[in-house]
Amino acid sequence: MDAFFASAEQAAKPSLRGKAVVVGGLGPRGVVATCSYEARVFGVHSAMPMGQARRLAPNAAYLVPRFGLYRTISEQVMALLRELSPLVEPLSLDEAFVDLEAGRAAWDRESARLAGVKLRADIRAVTGLTGSVGLAASKMLAKIGSEQAKPDGLVLIEPGTERELLAPMPVRTLPGVGPATGDHLRRGGITTVGEIAEAGEDELVRLLGKSHGVALHAMALAHDERPVVAERDTKSVSVEDTYDVDIHDRLRVRMEVQRLADRCVHRLRDAHLSGRTIVLKVRRYDFSTLTRSETLRGPTDDPAVVREAAARLLESVDTTGGVRLLGVGVSGLADYTQEDLFAQARAAAAADPEHPVPEEPEEPEEPAGEPGTPAARQWRAGHDVRHADFGHGWVQGSGLGRVTVRFETPYSEPGRVRTFSTDDPALEPADPLPLVPGVTEAGAGRSAAGEGPG
Repeated sequence: MDAFFASAEQAAKPSLRGKAVVVGGLGPRGVVATCSYEARVFGVHSAMPMGQARRLAPNAAYLVPRFGLYRTISEQVMALLRELSPLVEPLSLDEAFVDLEAGRAAWDRESARLAGVKLRADIRAVTGLTGSVGLAASKMLAKIGSEQAKPDGLVLIEPGTERELLAPMPVRTLPGVGPATGDHLRRGGITTVGEIAEAGEDELVRLLGKSHGVALHAMALAHDERPVVAERDTKSVSVEDTYDVDIHDRLRVRMEVQRLADRCVHRLRDAHLSGRTIVLKVRRYDFSTLTRSETLRGPTDDPAVVREAAARLLESVDTTGGVRLLGVGVSGLADYTQEDLFAQARAAAAADPEHPVPEEPEEPEEPAGEPGTPAARQWRAGHDVRHADFGHGWVQGSGLGRVTVRFETPYSEPGRVRTFSTDDPALEPADPLPLVPGVTEAGAGRSAAGEGPG
């Protein structure tokens, strides 16, 4: 998909179409998740610190992600891909490999091209967004083709032309070549894929080690035998938060770890999984990152067990200087649980008074407010709202007790802007509207059959 998050926001908000849009964390330590092509003209790109993006494009629209909407669109696109083939390997919400031959959707050059043309038309009809397609004889080359096709295009790499195509490309084009490997190759006088092929396997093994050197040389020769794998097992489930201001208070750190443990368990249960190994991640004030792990006797999805294990792991970490990021994860996953391990441990402790088990941690209390007053509502830039008088809109910004809303829908003209008190009882959070009227997630495949342009 092309600039996926930003394109979805432009489609949902008529006033932002054709304008610079940046989606990501808006705090002091936020980073850009995706930006529109209009924002890229100013030098903004994904993974850039949000502060730098604001300096480059001060007049862009800066929005918080709406992952619920993005997941819904992703499910619509993946459903279209599965109509083409049973072998679909998702890489992320907006990207996947598809084995067209396995689904008998393509058997030669022209049938592959027509399948790609139809797919792009179906994606636009169902989601209102554009996607780019790379067609090739291997996963690596299909990925490169899709990047060349952006935005809103299709590239077919003819078998037999791969090495000629790859030769002038920079080494960073190949999968697995990041900044460090790229610098290492540059110091060895290698800057293009063709030069990797010419250097030979022995030289690459000397520069990069056996595993990486052999793999990189094969890719430079356009050799990629990896199959499309329909189902990839989840190896872990984790959650983490980055804090705008370093946390110094040890009690607050403990409470954050408990909260993260509960969120992690919620994700585990949503996926119908359990796990044996609890992992704690701590990034300190000086950017040093520590991880600690503990393996239980068996898999669990019990929040008390995960909280207790995470709390024990925290005791071995020095947080005196402050904490920038905390994370809790569970690995060693299984699709079943044993009995409550914490209860088992407590029973064992009762039989062995010399090794007692600590009490289960209590749920952290919410900060106290004025009696009878509701908790303050958060109005996040870009999120949906509905007003009793003005209808559906989205938050342009908030602060100092006020919230500014633009009232428009994906199907309307650019709307008017109004400002309200943050506690206005007529203003409520709302669910996102579908980008294409009449197309639902369940009906995506049926709607795609005859609706694409040309």
